[in-house]
Amino acid sequence: MDQSEDDSAMSAKYVADPKVHIGHVHLKVSDLQRSVRFYSGVLGLEVTQRYGEGAVFLSAGGYHHHIALNTWESLGGSPPPAGSTGLYHTAIVYPTRAALATALRRVMAAKIPLQGAADHGVSESIYLNDPDENGVELYCDKPQEKWPRTPDGRLEMYTRRLDLHSLLNEAPPGSELNSGPRDL
Repeated sequence: MDQSEDDSAMSAKYVADPKVHIGHVHLKVSDLQRSVRFYSGVLGLEVTQRYGEGAVFLSAGGYHHHIALNTWESLGGSPPPAGSTGLYHTAIVYPTRAALATALRRVMAAKIPLQGAADHGVSESIYLNDPDENGVELYCDKPQEKWPRTPDGRLEMYTRRLDLHSLLNEAPPGSELNSGPRDL
């Protein structure tokens, strides 16, 4: 049995409720304050709670937390070596192309190097690393009616070059300013 047959056999037995979604990501980091400066100061997530000296919860829009950071097992640690398993990236979805452009301007103003940028047909994405070299994808979805499909109607995602200049033109003026941490 090939992989596609195996995948369809497994998925036919149980289908998750369509309202299921990823609630949060919890990351082990080596320096809590440095990571808060990135996730709050650059990406603009709000600190919703500190848990002693070893953990911080952050969110957008008043949710209890979308990202948790801790140093319980990783204080002063190093990133996993290349070739090991683990997190590929955390993806943060922005509601509009302009909001993604604002995030890109803030990343650039903070002099954080991009690892890549892509148009995937269904979304537009920029890729970077957090201070602990965890992959981070910042993206916005395209309207569903514009998603590429095969002649028989199946989704057909791709990876093409994303025009960063066009994206940056969508950001409101001054959007790279005020990059201090948003804390309690």
